[in-house]
Amino acid sequence: MSEVACIDLFCGAGGLTHGLIRAGVPVVAGIDVDTACRYPFETNNGARFLTKDIKSVKPSDLNKLYGDAKIRILAGCAPCQPFSTYSQRYDTLTSPRWPLLYQFARLVKSVRPDIVTMENVPLVEKHAVFDDFVAALERHGYKVWKSVVDCTHYGLPQTRRRMVILASLIGPIELISPTHKKPQTVKDAIGKLPAIGAGSVHDNDPFHVSSRLSDLNLERIRASRPGGTWRDWPDRLVAECHRRETGRTYPGVYGRMRWEDPSPTITTQFYGFGNGRFGHPEQDRAISLREGAILQGFPEKYGFVADDGPTHFKALGRMIGNAVPVALGEAIGQSIVTHLGVGVQTDQAKKGGTADVARKPLVA
Repeated sequence: MSEVACIDLFCGAGGLTHGLIRAGVPVVAGIDVDTACRYPFETNNGARFLTKDIKSVKPSDLNKLYGDAKIRILAGCAPCQPFSTYSQRYDTLTSPRWPLLYQFARLVKSVRPDIVTMENVPLVEKHAVFDDFVAALERHGYKVWKSVVDCTHYGLPQTRRRMVILASLIGPIELISPTHKKPQTVKDAIGKLPAIGAGSVHDNDPFHVSSRLSDLNLERIRASRPGGTWRDWPDRLVAECHRRETGRTYPGVYGRMRWEDPSPTITTQFYGFGNGRFGHPEQDRAISLREGAILQGFPEKYGFVADDGPTHFKALGRMIGNAVPVALGEAIGQSIVTHLGVGVQTDQAKKGGTADVARKPLVA
């Protein structure tokens, strides 16, 4: 009989699942509507991927996946665009993604997993749907812990803050204490990767590929310094939109990262030099898809597309930028293992797999 089984809703490419497995939490399946996520999720994690809209997921579907597990865990990160800072400028109340947390709560109410964990952007707590989600958990007997977490405290080489919920029917639960006293830096994460040019791909890793730069943007990145902004450029390089008074409030674009700091928050458009401070610290290009994935905590060999598959920057950027950082997933997994008080060690973790999923010790 399986002792523990976890299902990952909105699993995407498997960031949360990969972190849970590294911590020793057995993940039996992930559910997502994006069919492109099947390859990375199944290839790297040894778990089943179901292409399904959460609105059509039935409690019986989850019960079947859990099988005879004694301890059932339901995890997930509902798509966060409706709650993001960027989205606050628009009417997102009509977004089809807005009610997804209610669907999550529906499944919790019917299945009553022993442990529930949810991750999202910090601004989610300003919305009624978040209060309703927490209230539903408490109403059904869960002890709930919730807090905004700085991911650099758990080894992520990226400035990223996330709202985390841990809830249990077993008893009080909380996130483990920070595992890293000093933040991991961009240099720690990607400093040893081989150099490539703008628009180039590395011979030994097709995912270490960078987007092309126009002649004008090539001049701009050459005029950029690590940690600087477009305000450092010669006047002839400054974009017309930034010359206007409204444009002067957006200094955090067309910038280079700094080796000695964590990276800025990786968005779904991190592969574009003009989309944020995503210029490589030294090389005249934006960071590659591989570098963005590593800054999100994915192992260097994590596969996102088959060897003969196409590389579409927009689709892969969305997949990586939307992922739950692996380091945060591992911290959540360690918290669950500690809460259960058992030395859970999954076959997934033992095998290691193609992407080094073996459990790693926490680092002080």
